[in-house]
Amino acid sequence: MSHLTIHERVEEASTLPSSFYKDPEVFARVREKVFARSWQFVGDTDLVKVPGAVHPFTMLEGFLDEPMVLSRDTDDMLRLLSNVCTHRGMQVVEGSGNERFLRCRYHGRRFGLDGCFQHMPEFEGACRFPTVSDDLPKVPFGAWSKLLFGSVNPEVPLDAVLDPLKDRVGWLPLNEFFLDASRSREYLVRANWALYVDNYLEGFHIPFVHPSLNESLDYGSYSTEPYEWGNLQLGVSKGGEGCFELPKSSRDFGRDISAYYFWIFPNTMLNFYPWGLSVNVVRPLGPEMTKISFLCYIWDASKLGQGAGADLDRVEREDEHVVELVQRGVKSRFYDRGRFSPTREQNVHQFHRLLAAQLT
Repeated sequence: MSHLTIHERVEEASTLPSSFYKDPEVFARVREKVFARSWQFVGDTDLVKVPGAVHPFTMLEGFLDEPMVLSRDTDDMLRLLSNVCTHRGMQVVEGSGNERFLRCRYHGRRFGLDGCFQHMPEFEGACRFPTVSDDLPKVPFGAWSKLLFGSVNPEVPLDAVLDPLKDRVGWLPLNEFFLDASRSREYLVRANWALYVDNYLEGFHIPFVHPSLNESLDYGSYSTEPYEWGNLQLGVSKGGEGCFELPKSSRDFGRDISAYYFWIFPNTMLNFYPWGLSVNVVRPLGPEMTKISFLCYIWDASKLGQGAGADLDRVEREDEHVVELVQRGVKSRFYDRGRFSPTREQNVHQFHRLLAAQLT
């Protein structure tokens, strides 16, 4: 995989080779080397509000395909557990609800809401049973206020990923945000997942692809900030409309900020607008197929329809069209690698550097 080497200086670097965006072997390596070691958004605390609540789900369905269950035990502690029975591999929790314990209906093995083994019929003669391997594995997870994140095998602590975000917008009352399913959307994009991320990570294309967004944002003031495991794109309002009412404690106080676009490596976007938050989860389905989930969290509904966050569906469809055309382009026999704009594509360069490091 030496051909994935990306020069550390953006002024001298070339992009990922075109093979990255279409090679099934590379796609398979990314699953374990990148995604299985990353932090993923798994929902919010409203999914399991009260003691006894359980919520099964599949982490990155169609790609990681890892069965998990969120639970809130009788001590009011949140847990993220493997949802695979340690007897014969059956899914333990099959639906959301409120339970006193978790029981696999295949052969009756029972676990506490904390995942610890409790009982198994017809095992009286089994030697050295039970052991800790009979408990449901506890999955690494953490929270930022009500937002929950989990990982199959995290390379770094969650704080290393989230601390820069908390430092920048920690004044936002995330506990007051609520998921509005009616405004949430899913999009199927016929392109490699990384091409979608490439596109998200630069505002270079905004004047050319997004006419309405370009009317809202001041392209000349658009800036980026890299973090170790992500970055920020700061959207400044062109006309002073649709802006945050920033507290004096914010380092951006006095500026007309209309959007904070945070990216968490490799596939999560937290886009904060004055009306709330759009969580975008990029889910790879194949080398040339990706599903994008837009999860809409409302804070101040009176500010919907204003500024940079006014018409996310239109912006998404404009991005989708361009990214699908790029997927066709990188399949050309005449294209291999491009160069980066040193002033506008620093975030894409960072993304490619992180990918290359994980895969080599």
